Amino acid sequence: MSVPYLNMKTSTTPPLASNRLRIVVLGYVVRGPMGGMVTSNLQYLMGLRQLGHDVYFVEDSDDYESCYNPVTQTLDADPTYGLEFATDTFERIGMGDRWAYYDAHTSRWRGPSADRIVSVCADADLVLNLCGVNPLRPWLEQAPARVFIDEDPTFTQIKHLTRPGARYLVDQHTKHFSFAENIGQSDCSIPDDGIYWQPTRQPIVLDDWPVVPGPSDGRFTTIMSWSSYPAQQYKGRRYGTKCDAFAAYADLPRKTKASLEMAVAAVPLDVARHLSASGWCLTDPTPVSHRPWTYREYIQASKAEFSIAKHGYAVSRSGWFSERSACYLASGRPVVVQDTGFTRWLPTGEGVIAFNTPEEAVAGIEEIERRYALHCRAARAIAEEYFDARKILRRLLEEALNAAAFATQGSRVT
Repeated sequence: MSVPYLNMKTSTTPPLASNRLRIVVLGYVVRGPMGGMVTSNLQYLMGLRQLGHDVYFVEDSDDYESCYNPVTQTLDADPTYGLEFATDTFERIGMGDRWAYYDAHTSRWRGPSADRIVSVCADADLVLNLCGVNPLRPWLEQAPARVFIDEDPTFTQIKHLTRPGARYLVDQHTKHFSFAENIGQSDCSIPDDGIYWQPTRQPIVLDDWPVVPGPSDGRFTTIMSWSSYPAQQYKGRRYGTKCDAFAAYADLPRKTKASLEMAVAAVPLDVARHLSASGWCLTDPTPVSHRPWTYREYIQASKAEFSIAKHGYAVSRSGWFSERSACYLASGRPVVVQDTGFTRWLPTGEGVIAFNTPEEAVAGIEEIERRYALHCRAARAIAEEYFDARKILRRLLEEALNAAAFATQGSRVT
């Protein structure tokens, strides 16, 4: 049984931080109005408010047609659906009056903070650009700390190395963090784009992901897109997406008695038929991801997660760990997930089972089946130790503000 989605306005009053900051978070909600896509953004917003900071959300249409409508499955410049989605979502988390959307196509601000957001940005201590999906307009450029969060490691760095002009946005930031926790290590082969990346990971507001009893007769599930974009090539090496990694695991249901389900988008019809014939239960991700709370309910109704990673994350040994898998863990759901090198920093064997081959995947699923209650307890314990938003965000802010202070002192000296 799931619990109501946390409304921080009524159930959690943020304490006043002794060093309260005004933080503008740039994200992807209006343009990507799907629960699975926006949940990671919301964890930053709620986590920073939980620490007592003055937080606003800002989104920019950018200068191309970027608004997705999941009902019509179209991409255009019309933000109507996304604005309605954002209004509902931000009201639910107690930020109903603290967000704005800049529509560059009409040069117009939308949302409840539209009339004051430029002055809010002018007073910001820190701008946090999640996944670098928003441009830095003039009203953001003067913030003393401007932080870029790379949530798509390997592909981000290849883009900077192969696309003229791609570096411009990232160079506007004062600090750069990446979900590639192994970046810079000798066994990590992410191409060097000349940027100093510091590791970080997805914060999870644990109160927002309470443990509910796991269904011992439930399914191993995951939520994914078959192919987000084409595979990338760099210096003769190929870095693919999930569809490139899945072939070796297509027949997995035939090798285990466990029930395996995917809420999968963009899968070709012939592939879907093959997967179904192999025993996979395929479901439409649109209702699953209709809202952040339906996304959470799907995870909580699952027995555990089984998931592969993007091929590029694994072959580069990036150390990336899925924000979705972190939500499973916080809900007390064990995960059987493909190793991207995260075993270097995250304990495995209980709660988290890593695999590199189909045989290891089957063994991991069977281990969860044998000792389910133990793995559920371990999953939550790992979330508390390694993904607690309070720990992750405090560290991120400290490092970002130290960098900003150093840059300011340097400019004064010169």
